[in-house]
Amino acid sequence: MPSHPTIVITGATSGLGRLAAIDLAKQGARLALTARSTERAASIVAEIQTASPDAEVDVFLADFTRLGDVRRVGAEIAARYDRVDVLINNAGLHGFEQRITPDGLPEMIAVNYLAPWILTQALLPALGRADHARVVNVASEASRRHGTLVLPDDLTDTSPFTTRGSSLRYGKSKLLDIMFTLELARRIEGTGITANCLDPGFNVTGLGRELGFAAPLEKLLTRLHIGDPTHGSGLIVRLATDPYFEGQSGGYYTVKNTARLTPVHPGSDADTQRRLWEHTEELLQARSGE
Repeated sequence: MPSHPTIVITGATSGLGRLAAIDLAKQGARLALTARSTERAASIVAEIQTASPDAEVDVFLADFTRLGDVRRVGAEIAARYDRVDVLINNAGLHGFEQRITPDGLPEMIAVNYLAPWILTQALLPALGRADHARVVNVASEASRRHGTLVLPDDLTDTSPFTTRGSSLRYGKSKLLDIMFTLELARRIEGTGITANCLDPGFNVTGLGRELGFAAPLEKLLTRLHIGDPTHGSGLIVRLATDPYFEGQSGGYYTVKNTARLTPVHPGSDADTQRRLWEHTEELLQARSGE
């Protein structure tokens, strides 16, 4: 890893991504951040530059609920840099009701799974020009509660759900992230690029943003020292920069002693991972002109 790596981070305006971005800037990284709003982008840039006055930070605006926006921002980032050393796919959401994107897709699947899939594909050539580049995907042990995986139907399932049922949909989107990571690791073997994913553990930052009691609950848990977000952001940074992980690929790690996890079934099944990849390609190709 070079002393001043170029690191792309999605979802860096809040939560774990914000903490990871500040830490990486302190380590001398040049940051490329994606953001949905100019106001939140300006806020995180100011915060990073306060913590690290010499930090180089570029912002790329995109709405990850729109496939076209993700493709566009991927092309913009790829055109800006000679190489990308690390891609951190961190952006994600837990919606408590079904929302359908402008592309007619379920929002959590679009943002949590399809967006990082598209962005990673767009940046693979730039990652390939780096020395020992890394892809780091933020997944979750919430994937263990995902219901039943049905491919390819789950990629386009826009049936309604309630707050209670939202956890299964969120868990499923995170299971797809794990499966994507492991299949990607196989497909890029021998290129010098590695791909790993992680469970950041329980974190109070951004907890249940759509729930009315989220803010007071977050304050209470913080006071009780429960759900410290620096643990999750610290693992993101380690997977992105720690020499220990150089050359290691296809892993799913947890904040608990950085142990390597085995994904819940069918997450570790190579044939299901391959089928997911192929169904995703077909879906995105069909929607590319919409």
